[in-house]
Amino acid sequence: MSVNFYRIDDRLVHGQVMTGWTKIYDTGRIFVVDDGCAADPFMCRVMQMSVPKGYEVKIFRLEDAAEAIRADPPDKKTMVLTKTPETMLGLIERGVAMAELNVGGMGYLPGRRVVLRNIQITPQELETLQKIAAHNVRVFFQIVPDGKAIELDKVKL
Repeated sequence: MSVNFYRIDDRLVHGQVMTGWTKIYDTGRIFVVDDGCAADPFMCRVMQMSVPKGYEVKIFRLEDAAEAIRADPPDKKTMVLTKTPETMLGLIERGVAMAELNVGGMGYLPGRRVVLRNIQITPQELETLQKIAAHNVRVFFQIVPDGKAIELDKVKL
């Protein structure tokens, strides 16, 4: 397995991911784990076309993602993106090892409260992130690589 960065970002593949995080973590591949996107061939093509030449994007349903992550060749450097904490927890529950998890853009939805600019979560999402952390995963909130980071244990809703 060669995944070196896990991120929750409801926008999935976008400018901050491509210009910031892929550079910091030196990733050349992105695994998007999202059942809705995986079921939408148009969205799959849009995401695959939105990355610069030399990058590879693969889109998986949660049920298929854990095996793909475990089978990822060690010579690759791969980033995993999901829209929600529940999907990340689903990966862990399917045996994916994870040392840290970056929580990035999670925009406004009813019931969400601000944690950091452009990052909002519900109490239920906080509970899910705490379950992830209970698997010895460092969970931190950070929008861009050179921005402020907040550790999960500092978040109060």
